[in-house]
Amino acid sequence: MLLVKKFTQLGFALLFALLLCTTQAFAKTHKIGVSVPSADHGWTGGVLWWAEQAAKDFKESDYDVEFYVVAASSGSKQVGDIEDLMIRGIDALVVLPHNPATLQTVIEEAYASGIYTVVVDRELAKPAQNVFIAGDNAGLGSVSGYWLAEEMNKKGKVVVIEGMSIPINKQRVDAFNDIIANYKNIEILDSQPADWSTQKALAVMENMLQRHPHIDAVWCQDDDMLKGVMQAIKESGRTEIKTVLGGAGSKDIIKMIIDEDPVVRATVTYPANMIASGIALAVTGLKEENLGTMYHTTPSRVILAAELVDKHNAEKFYEPRSVF
Repeated sequence: MLLVKKFTQLGFALLFALLLCTTQAFAKTHKIGVSVPSADHGWTGGVLWWAEQAAKDFKESDYDVEFYVVAASSGSKQVGDIEDLMIRGIDALVVLPHNPATLQTVIEEAYASGIYTVVVDRELAKPAQNVFIAGDNAGLGSVSGYWLAEEMNKKGKVVVIEGMSIPINKQRVDAFNDIIANYKNIEILDSQPADWSTQKALAVMENMLQRHPHIDAVWCQDDDMLKGVMQAIKESGRTEIKTVLGGAGSKDIIKMIIDEDPVVRATVTYPANMIASGIALAVTGLKEENLGTMYHTTPSRVILAAELVDKHNAEKFYEPRSVF
């Protein structure tokens, strides 16, 4: 009887050990690669900061995840980075493509190999991902148009500083123009690209100030460009421009709103922290968990709202630690 009891105890011990090993085997540490463009201007600098911040936050949580965050100065460099991440055996890829056309093939390879793939901001011509997440470019244009028209009391002259001549810029500008077209007493005097560059926006705005003797407002759809516009206005000594509206929601411009700048009173979000949300979607997807209190797991497409930031809600959007 004693012998049977000892064998029974041994059996339970072996079973417990087997269950423990099985549990440990299932408690896999997921490897997540995050690939973004280098910080070549404010917004991409913010993207990199938020990617690193999200990786840090998840590491400090109870999630079994390991991150590799890499930044590339060109599309070809980013292709090489993603190939290296695949060699490391990543389970998920979160990528903001430097150039979607250049990255198409390597992202397709990652996705086809079973790597959970989240594409952020810049859409591929041929979708190859589990999830796509981006800001609302058309929404940024329309929200800007409505707000600016009301601030101008539905009349006056406005100039537009555009971004790069790429699809998302066209989406923003077309939506803005569609809204302004409803206000017959608002005239768009000029619309020129400044490539989301502070220095180029300064030069473009200087030319517009020389060309147009009276301007009531400026829409420049990007907070980096807004800084150049404001510098040009200040150096010109012109005082009739009462409203300048940017976009994306940088911390510097939000701080101006909080401090009640008389000319810069609002911005519209196109958040750099969408990369952090992309990382969260990758973690949720890998673990096959429901998203928050939704009844479903991760959606296949997420478009973040373009939100107006003004004195009423600016504190909510202000993140002083971010580089953008």
